[in-house]
Amino acid sequence: GATVWLTGLPSAGKTTLAFAVAERLRAQGHRVEVLDGDEIREFLSRGLGFSREDRHTNVTRIGFVAEKLAANGVKVLAPVIAPYADSRAAVRERHAASGTVFVEVHVATSVEVCSQRDVKGLYARQAAGEISGLTGVDDPYEAPEHPELRLETQGRSVADSAVELHTFLTTRGLA
Repeated sequence: GATVWLTGLPSAGKTTLAFAVAERLRAQGHRVEVLDGDEIREFLSRGLGFSREDRHTNVTRIGFVAEKLAANGVKVLAPVIAPYADSRAAVRERHAASGTVFVEVHVATSVEVCSQRDVKGLYARQAAGEISGLTGVDDPYEAPEHPELRLETQGRSVADSAVELHTFLTTRGLA
């Protein structure tokens, strides 16, 4: 097993990419789970807000579940914004302590492209003053300095990005 942690701004394409790669991995006979950040917030982290502390708690909870699954032979794809470097480091350290493979993938999509995609309408709501604390706009996003893979998505199809990530995982012996 292994955890493939996809981090990036809202509407960067993390979840879409995770499901596309999960499909490819399942077709190869791998056991795969996608731990979508939005689903986790609804079912595992309900009640948490978007303060730095709550975001850290959410990320480390996802990391805990990912590590348990990965340690038991599951390929875990975790598309999670995870805006803070220290939270992602805590997840990496949990994996390292148990000898479980952890791969960080930065889905590097500019805030301009994300706001054009605006899959959930967050950027429009923030611009209208309905919400605040939007990661990458009026709340920080600390991009990974040394991810195992930095995947530029703008101007590329989901299929092309999925091929790049799958190829990368294959070279690591994970696909």
